[in-house]
Amino acid sequence: MSVVDEVKAQLDIVDIISQTVKLRRTGKNYIGFCPFHSNTRTPAFVVFPDSQTWRCFGACNEGGDIFRFVMKREGWDFAETLRYLADKAGVQLSPRTQESSADESRKEALRQVLEEAAQFFRRQMLKTDEGRQALDYLHRRGLSDETIKIWGLGYAPSSWNALGSALQRKGYNQSLLEASGLITQREDGTSYDRFRQRLMFPIRDTYGKMAGFGGRILFSEDQTVAKYINSPRTELFDKGSLLYGLDMARREIRKSEQAVIVEGYMDVIGLHQAGFHNAISPMGTALTEDQFTLLKKFSRNIILALDPDAAGEKATLRGLETARQTLDQETELRFDARGLLHAEARLRADIRVTTLPEGKDPDEIVLSDPQAWEQIVAKAKPVVVHVMETLAASQNLEDAKVKREIAAQVLPLIEDVADSVEREAYREQLARLLRVDVRALLAAAPQKRQPRRSRGAQRETMESPEASPLADSASRNRILEKEALQALLRDPESLYRLNRSLGLLGLEPLGEADFTESDFHQGFKLVKASLDQDLMSPKEYLEENLPESLEEKDEPMPMRKILPPSEEKRLAEQVRTIVRIRRNVVQDRIQEIQFLQSELEEKTFSEEEAQILLLELLNQRRILDLALQSPLAGGTNLSYRPNR
Repeated sequence: MSVVDEVKAQLDIVDIISQTVKLRRTGKNYIGFCPFHSNTRTPAFVVFPDSQTWRCFGACNEGGDIFRFVMKREGWDFAETLRYLADKAGVQLSPRTQESSADESRKEALRQVLEEAAQFFRRQMLKTDEGRQALDYLHRRGLSDETIKIWGLGYAPSSWNALGSALQRKGYNQSLLEASGLITQREDGTSYDRFRQRLMFPIRDTYGKMAGFGGRILFSEDQTVAKYINSPRTELFDKGSLLYGLDMARREIRKSEQAVIVEGYMDVIGLHQAGFHNAISPMGTALTEDQFTLLKKFSRNIILALDPDAAGEKATLRGLETARQTLDQETELRFDARGLLHAEARLRADIRVTTLPEGKDPDEIVLSDPQAWEQIVAKAKPVVVHVMETLAASQNLEDAKVKREIAAQVLPLIEDVADSVEREAYREQLARLLRVDVRALLAAAPQKRQPRRSRGAQRETMESPEASPLADSASRNRILEKEALQALLRDPESLYRLNRSLGLLGLEPLGEADFTESDFHQGFKLVKASLDQDLMSPKEYLEENLPESLEEKDEPMPMRKILPPSEEKRLAEQVRTIVRIRRNVVQDRIQEIQFLQSELEEKTFSEEEAQILLLELLNQRRILDLALQSPLAGGTNLSYRPNR
């Protein structure tokens, strides 16, 4: 039994979901209001104990298992969710080594000393004359006492060793204080406080654990002193891997499906106080790959609201390029005029840029007029338009070299756009701006990566369990999903051939949504990642990155027959497995809607809406039934033609 199965066996999905969602029993299932979108009229969130799954029939139209629910609720990745649920289930993931235990203990000690420092800074601000000047400053900036408390703001006194001495009196040794970044050692061996005469901003990681501090200078006339300083790099603090305010914003970012990135601490705090809880900050630096990797767990809809000056524009452009390199690209499969299959990568994100009024910071704007901030965000321009306008604003567009340079920067952004109509519109807009023929731009557009050819023979795979004795659909589909993923893990590049076959059947390419089991969903993402990188072969990538939790600990499923070593037959079996997965999902959906209409007193859908949905699903089932008859899926109907 895999560790995921073991966790599921020990936990009940109703117990986990009912911790945050009020459920009421109806028949053998449970219903409530969906926690992932606003709706107080109709309960559209259903939990199915028999299959240990959930589904929202409202705006979300999502569902899944216990792992998928916790991941969506908390914004965690699969590994984090596994640790959480395994702890609840009492399942040991892996024995902790002496080294790992010592490392975690040390990190916990560092977090503790940082928490103590945060309390010290807060007391200084509230109880000393020097600190009350900092408090007055915050009040003048429009922050309430409640906001100041929530964000843990404080003040570091001007003394050279006030903090270090206070913490040493509490029993913390000098080496720990140095490791935390709170004190700095001189050449003569003495030490002093790193933060002095500064307004202090505690910086926490995504889940609210202390990582370090940011400090803003106050009351100093020395122009050589940096306005802001942060904790140095430590075991807990890496500025480029943290986003200020994400611990406060992550739930709203996930709920609103949008993150707004601003420049400074005060901007974030001011926006949150005004009710805009999706604001975060890279703390005055250009956005990094690690920050985008962190952010994409919560939303791929990003608005950059950075300063309009030259430095801000440069930071924006650097951030956009980093986003392109970091955010996942979705592969689209296209046939060219010769019938050859091509893979084109499109950016899986909506990045927009908004321009702030000259000389105005977000916290100033929202303090005077919250609606003005809403309008600024609403007017955010698509990244392609912003970059086009920014690059063209201060350049001589009569210069052929300038035109070439602008095209070189804008065209890759256009090619990242997922929608073909939008891409065409942007090309035409760029052509008008540069006063060149759009055909010249098409010729200059970067060529998308072609699919890789298989490098090795495929292993033998098992036949699908056509007559599985398992009664419930969740268990049945878990076996099928496992089989589909195993085939891809053995030969990741078979995904290209598989998707071509699905396309010839008139079906959508294989995607993450086909894997409803969270561990297999994670495995499929790794398969796609292995094909999107060029540093090593896809198989080598998977061998290095496949987590232990996705490796099966139990005996393999019994094979009823071994497929002949024919690539064509192996591919047909892969196609058949995917079609059967989709058919099972459609069938489950039909039964769920029938349940909603027959067993619930308050209908989620009107009779007309239910009939339309059922007809649509029945048509999908018919298409999938026909696909199973095609030779491409191992069927015998030679006259099959896709008919949607």
